[in-house]
Amino acid sequence: MLGIAARPLPAGSGTQHLAVTGLSGVCRHGRHGAVDWCHDDELLFAVCHVDEAAFAAALPGRPALRQAAEAAYAGLFDCLAVTGFTQVVRCWNYLPDINRASCGLERYRQFNAGRQDGFLGRGRSVHAQVPAACALGTHGGTMLAVGVLAARQATVWPVENPRQVSAYAYPPEYGPCPPTFARAALLQAGAGERLYVSGTAAIVGHRSLHAGDPLAQTRESLVNIRAVCDEAARIGGGRPFAAEELEYVVYVRDAAMLAAVQRTVRAAIGAATPALYVEADICRADLLVEIEAGGLR
Repeated sequence: MLGIAARPLPAGSGTQHLAVTGLSGVCRHGRHGAVDWCHDDELLFAVCHVDEAAFAAALPGRPALRQAAEAAYAGLFDCLAVTGFTQVVRCWNYLPDINRASCGLERYRQFNAGRQDGFLGRGRSVHAQVPAACALGTHGGTMLAVGVLAARQATVWPVENPRQVSAYAYPPEYGPCPPTFARAALLQAGAGERLYVSGTAAIVGHRSLHAGDPLAQTRESLVNIRAVCDEAARIGGGRPFAAEELEYVVYVRDAAMLAAVQRTVRAAIGAATPALYVEADICRADLLVEIEAGGLR
């Protein structure tokens, strides 16, 4: 069974499963190298697990996590080339201790460098034409997990947020290599229209807002998601996805924040809107909440 490990918060915190990929129930399964995949002829979901400990002594002076990230993306892109699903729509990245510094650099910034290496090494753009993505921190271990959703024949538009600087255009204060992702991806295929909103946090411009206030950060994240929905409609020419039409994954840094964050989310999008709450570290140390969303119609 394909999947990426996460830590859902206690029962009652939301639905136990979200069909975030959009694959149908009948899929073919296979493996290419270290990559497990499944597809329904329209969309493919693939997962690669790479142990960064295997790279600890491979290239002195080049962090093991950077090498692991490059290897994961190289393997995934090779899998997509073999299977014919070459249009990358959405990526999920989970790495241990995302905010910890090692080798003189925060681990998230090491990962960004390795991800960019993987994209460039397989001839992929690292500006403008990039997939939606999130990157979250897990606790303990040395295993990097990367999931990719890709399409065979579809129209895929990267979507940016007018309220935010594009991640790939962040200034150098956020690390030597900016993150390689778009704020969302809009996919139009035979089965309909799908919107995949990246992990979204309380960032306006390129600055984090509301330090120390998880509820204000939650509200700001939801404002950003609505702005992305409006921009997707402008690009795709359709009506905007309403916030209530989406399904959500809400990442919370501290489980003690859960009840208050949950009330804030429900007040904004309604108690009936599907939402899964997961404990995870966020890519910036000053961010306490991150929210991703997806909708199919």
